[in-house]
This record gives sequence, structure tokens and C-alpha cells, in this order.
Amino acid sequence: MWKRVLEITLLGFSTAFLLLSIGVVVWYKYRPVSTTPLMLKRSWEYGYTLPISHKETWITLSDFSSELVHAVIQSEDARFWQHKGFDYEEITKMLEQHKNNGTIWRGCSTLSQQTAKNVFTLGSNTYFRKAIEAYFTVLIEVIWGKERILEVYLNIAETGAGLYGLPAACRTYYHKDVGKVNLKEACALAICLPNPLHRDPQWAYTQDAYHIEQLYERCLCNYNLKYTLP
Repeated sequence: MWKRVLEITLLGFSTAFLLLSIGVVVWYKYRPVSTTPLMLKRSWEYGYTLPISHKETWITLSDFSSELVHAVIQSEDARFWQHKGFDYEEITKMLEQHKNNGTIWRGCSTLSQQTAKNVFTLGSNTYFRKAIEAYFTVLIEVIWGKERILEVYLNIAETGAGLYGLPAACRTYYHKDVGKVNLKEACALAICLPNPLHRDPQWAYTQDAYHIEQLYERCLCNYNLKYTLP
């Protein structure tokens, strides 16, 4: 009897989670993501002394400069348009490097995975979080599609202490709207995204100019892949 009750309870919780998660993803397909678990977590870590700073109004993908979008994709996830949420080619390469050279595990999360992590998890470094992230990655790939994933990422990505979204970053660092950022500025901003609490464009120009130039050249070489709305 108790086994049957447990089975029914687990089935109920699983069904509720499935329906709720799909409902939330569908909601965010059409509505701006104004606050994320990561924003709330950071606010708590800062003792609620640092306000969350992000664009008051949602910025649509078409309002971002194509240079900025292109630089972010080339820097963070060059095969974004080809994969289905997980870059198996990059994962295989990482596993082979670790096996052959004993190198440490390195991150190879796609923009889809990063978006799922930022919007639906607290970003903790646990297997449970990774499983939840993978689940929501599949959902947003199916329900949102690539352009919506990219739009959400650009609007909510952490870009500094209490700073979220590329619009807020462009205003803070360049005093420009996101539609007016040039390619060199976009590259300096993009290379800061993996570690935004310890990097900003000024740091990049003085401490990591080599990688700015590398990304800049890569963007120019892949100009035919430059993002434009269909």
C-alpha cells in the first residue's frame, strides 16, 4: 500500500514539475525576463546593498548591433546556429584533451545552456543543477528557438557586479546604446563574459589586448556568418 502511495506521490510531483516548467518556458517565450535566480542570489551575496542594474525596458534582438551579437556568438558559442543546445563536437574535443594530455576539465557550455542556467537555476556547481540546466536547455531549444534564446541571453547575462544584460553594460562602460557599439568595443566586452565580476572592457584593453585582436580577426574572417535578421 505504502509503495503504491509513494508511486502516486512521485508521479504527481513529476507531472506537476513537468507542467509547471513547460508553462514557465512558454510564458518567457513572450514575456521579458525581468529577474532571474542568479540576480537574486547575487543580491543576497552583496547583502542587498548593491541594486540590480539592468535595462528598464526589454531590448529586442533587432535593436542590438550586429557587431555585438556576432562578437558574443564567436566568443562564447561559435556553433550556436548549428547545434541543438549541446555542442557535442566541443564536448568530444574537451574529453579527448583531458584523456590525452591530462588537462583539467574546461567549460564548454553553449549559449543555450548558459541561458537555461541563468534563467532557471541559482548557478550552483552541482550535478543536480547541471541536470536541471540540461532539462531546460532542451525545453528552450524546442519552445523558444535560437533567436529568442539569443535575445534573452543578451538581456540577462551577468556583465559586472550588480550589472545584468549587454544593454546595461554598454551604457555603463561605453555610454552607448547597444545598437551603436562597434566591433572592437563588442569584442572587448565579449571576452569579459566568462568572468564578468573580475573583468571589464578597460581591463581587457590593458591586460588582454591579444585576445581582443584574436576575436576581432575571427569575427572578420567569419563575416559571412554575421548575424542578420531573416
